[in-house]
Amino acid sequence: MRILVVEDEPDANRFIARGLREQAFAVDTAFDGATAIEKAHVNAYDTIVLDLMLPDMNGLDVCRALRAAQIASPVLMLTARGAVPDRIAGLNAGADDYLTKPFDFQELLARLRALLRRQPRLENPVLCIADLEIDTLHQRVTRSGKVISLTTREYGLLAYLAARRGAVTGRADIAEHVWDETYDPVSNLIEVYIQRLRRKIDDGFETRLLHTRRGEGYQLAAEDQAYA
Repeated sequence: MRILVVEDEPDANRFIARGLREQAFAVDTAFDGATAIEKAHVNAYDTIVLDLMLPDMNGLDVCRALRAAQIASPVLMLTARGAVPDRIAGLNAGADDYLTKPFDFQELLARLRALLRRQPRLENPVLCIADLEIDTLHQRVTRSGKVISLTTREYGLLAYLAARRGAVTGRADIAEHVWDETYDPVSNLIEVYIQRLRRKIDDGFETRLLHTRRGEGYQLAAEDQAYA
């Protein structure tokens, strides 16, 4: 899942981005409202973490601009203002949730996951494809009860394909949601990670779950859901 962190304070920006990357999220950052709006027009973010106080425009105006542009990414607004009228103003501007500073990172993470679960097909924290189980809360993957060890990026790729289980997902879509803005679209990085993932979740098992659809993309599905 890909997240945009909009926070003008460098240490806070780095702290949030680093913590989210450690949780297998792809993270882009912005330090002002104009950059945030520009990036949100270019990239499809699964969620946006938006600070209220920015140097060029406040988070309320950024949120209104996103909604006016029909950008529906869930927004978690951060602010040092915890009064009820301030929270109401944030929600009325189009934010989906509100977190008051200072906050515990685990609470921020829990709120982001709650926003992600509101999206279609992500309401259940445990994703199952045949005998493959992905516990998105604890980032634990098993197949037939056997624990599968994955890197952060491998897990992010698997979780995204699992959220779209049965659907064929193209390279552009994967790059948009699993990698950040440093991804090189002419590289073969996605193919490399698909092969690594296939070895870990399919090798040694009778039924293949990760399928390559030539010219279309990749599909995570049991045999009775996949097409030839």
